[in-house]
Amino acid sequence: MLTWMPELYGRSMLRLADVSDEEMMSLIQLAIELKARRRAGVRGDLLHRRHIALIFEKSSTRTRNSAIIAVRDEGGSAEYLTKNDIHLGAKESVKDTARVLGRLFDGILFRGFEQKTVATLAKYSGVPVWNGLTDLFHPTQILADLMTIQESFGRLKGLKVAYVGDGRNNVSNSLMLGCVKAGIHFVNCTPKELSPDPVLVTEAREIGARNGATIEIVHDPKKGVVGANVLYTDVWVSMGEEAQKEERMKLLRPYQVNSELVRATGNAGGELIFLHCLPAFHDYETAMTAKSGALEVTDEVFEAPFSKVFDEAENRMHTIKALYVSALSDISAI
Repeated sequence: MLTWMPELYGRSMLRLADVSDEEMMSLIQLAIELKARRRAGVRGDLLHRRHIALIFEKSSTRTRNSAIIAVRDEGGSAEYLTKNDIHLGAKESVKDTARVLGRLFDGILFRGFEQKTVATLAKYSGVPVWNGLTDLFHPTQILADLMTIQESFGRLKGLKVAYVGDGRNNVSNSLMLGCVKAGIHFVNCTPKELSPDPVLVTEAREIGARNGATIEIVHDPKKGVVGANVLYTDVWVSMGEEAQKEERMKLLRPYQVNSELVRATGNAGGELIFLHCLPAFHDYETAMTAKSGALEVTDEVFEAPFSKVFDEAENRMHTIKALYVSALSDISAI
């Protein structure tokens, strides 16, 4: 019997604040169960004849393939749509596109730039809409992150996550919200210039208060990571911010996740894992692309036994599947 919350049926998720703490935890548990089901060789029909539109303004490896396999595994189909395939916001308004696609598809996953675009799709399509990434939030990534932490430690509540790097990007924003909803202490180790939005921090602290979770903004990474169970980083320059590359690298060079920072946690060799949402500039090949050596994480840490980045990448598919199933499957069929 799969974990199920009927309250999620027909629901969109544009940011993690759209679901209750209990609902978020149920999605993670459902993803764990769906993963076990798949590994047991079960290919079901929980999404039989369900059709998902994948609207992508930004390219992707993990989100695109996870979103496609997640629906196919359970008997449904996905249609990948880029700006070259539809008129989204160009010849046709987002509102009109939403009203068309909502009559053809059972759900929409959007990956793009503006949060207002995914909000408009959700408002006018009449079907569940999921945020696969915007400039502000990345909730589907954080569901996979929390699932990976749960698998690694057997628990979430009371752990400490230290995010190191650009402290106000979409991943750090959503990770902060996800952690406090799960009762995890969150430390944002970032330069003052890249501190998170104070309004979002206040919202997260209010959530954390009910779950016994704290939030710290720390500008000295070696102090911030002390006691961390999870070291998490992301690329230093997000898509659409390429013009700021040199300035960003100068700011963030002291925040590289390396063996010295791992030792600073005090948990090296103990209860510690490393996470990265990928892609990562860590080895010779990607460093040559960056033309400046390893950036946000060294190869030594990225390839270490405590690195769970590829478990995390796989879990994108299981957590997206949990979103689909919760929103589109009839409970009586399970």
